[in-house]
Parts: sequence; C-alpha cells; structure tokens
Amino acid sequence: MDVFYIIANRMKDPFMEYTARIRNFLEEHGKKCYVEPGAGKTDIRKNDAEIQYRGHTNAANIPEDVECVLVLGGDGTLLRAARDLIGTRLPLLGINLGTLGYLAEVEIHNADSALERLISGKCSIEKRMLLNGSIYRQGRCLMSDIALNDIAICRRGPLRVVDFNVYVDDAFLCSYRADGIVLSTPTGSTGYSLSAGGPIVAPDASLLLMTAIAPHTLSSRSVILPDHVEVTVELAGRNDTNDKGAEVIFDGDTAMNVGAGDMIRITKSEKSVNLVKINNTSFVEILRKKMN
Repeated sequence: MDVFYIIANRMKDPFMEYTARIRNFLEEHGKKCYVEPGAGKTDIRKNDAEIQYRGHTNAANIPEDVECVLVLGGDGTLLRAARDLIGTRLPLLGINLGTLGYLAEVEIHNADSALERLISGKCSIEKRMLLNGSIYRQGRCLMSDIALNDIAICRRGPLRVVDFNVYVDDAFLCSYRADGIVLSTPTGSTGYSLSAGGPIVAPDASLLLMTAIAPHTLSSRSVILPDHVEVTVELAGRNDTNDKGAEVIFDGDTAMNVGAGDMIRITKSEKSVNLVKINNTSFVEILRKKMN
C-alpha cells in the first residue's frame, strides 16, 4: 500500500498531533498521505422524521488513488468511518486514541511498528458482516441504514418500559417488556449487546444476536439467529399518555424516533466492511487483554 487517507477524531486529537506524527511517518517512508478536513454534527429531516447524523465523512472527497484509510480515535470513530465509506470498499485500520477499543486494533504507542508492517504488506484483510435496518410506519418505509455493531431500539422519555413484539421471517417469536432490544452482529457482541448481558461471539462469524435491555422478567435470554433470517420488531401500543415511544439507533450514530405500531425490519446486509488486521493476535487473546 502506497497511498493513505487519515480520518481523525478531533476531540481525541484536538491539535492534530497524532495525525501529524502518522502522516510524517508515512511520508518519510515514501508514501502519500491525505488528511480529512474537520467535520461536524448535522441534523436533517427525511420523510417528515428527524434523523440525526454526527460528524460524517463524505466518501466523495476521498481521492481515487487512496488504498487504505487510517482511522484515529476509538471504536465509535471507526464505526462511523466504516458506515460512511461502505460504498468505497476501502480497507480500514483503526488506531486507538480512546480507552477500551475492540475494533481499533492498534494502540497509538505501537503505531510506528504497526505502520511498518502495513507498508511492507505484513497484514491481512478481515471481512465483517453488516446489518441493514428499515423503519416502517403504516406500510411506508421512513428510512433505511446499516450498522457494523448493532441496531438498538431503546425507550424514550421517563423511566417506563416499552412493549415489543418480535417476529422472525414473519413468524411470531416472543414479546418483551423492557427498556429496549439490541440486534447485534458478531462484531458488536462486545459492545452494547455485552453490556445488556449478551454473549461474546468471534467477530468473523455470520449471525444475528438479539438481547433485551433490562427486561421486566426473570427468564429473558439472548437469542442467536442464522444470518439469512429477517427479524421484525414491532412497538406495541399502550394506553398511556406518558408513553414517549422509542428511538432506533444505528451504531450509536444515526437515530430516529418511533412510536406504537411502527416496525423495524432487520436483515444481514449484502455489503461488508474490510478491516485491516496487523497483529497475529487471536480474538481470544485480544478478549483476555481487554476484559482484564
């Protein structure tokens, strides 16, 4: 690889010190490196529904000769970059400037040695599955988006549980009364799903995880489903004027408010994300280090 593009989290690298260090390293080794201009939060309206986007990268601004994208920040920064650049199929390498990072493989203090391996070709590319989620109201699709980690459907407003009906391939599975539901990929099994009590799954697997958030029951368990099914989550109606509905959140980034009767259909996406793997460290070893 000879041409790189850096996306940096400006909150974690406010003076662009780490960005400049990595750019200088690459240029000193005869490589070409671009740096993304700063991006901010924007709110737009689509189909009469407010949808929030935070700090997105415009893939059209990436030069055509770029071969690899370096993402400086934490897992959230890498998730956002992966979603924004999905159409480019460019491989991404995360360099962690945060605290706990499962996706950002390289720690900033090991960046030089990792970049040496990268430019010498001592790396591999891992494909990670994505989820596609579409929100329907009275049969009309309000929006669709993708997620590398998870699609979370969480309560809004006061501390009140939400009623959900869950269907798999249009067959009724169960009902939940809970704070929400997380539909996760294997990559996202160490994220929100884990905090909600879900299992840890090797990231190169291909399946869907469903975990209720703070369910109002003593017997709720996560459900693991094959990657070819369609999961539909319906918000059940309640005769309660204080019911504020729920919010559908894609990778902790794009969000949309939903109410009683709305449906969220979730499937495996036909697209995937390419992540650069520098270290020969197994997932088990990474898990042991992060969890300890």
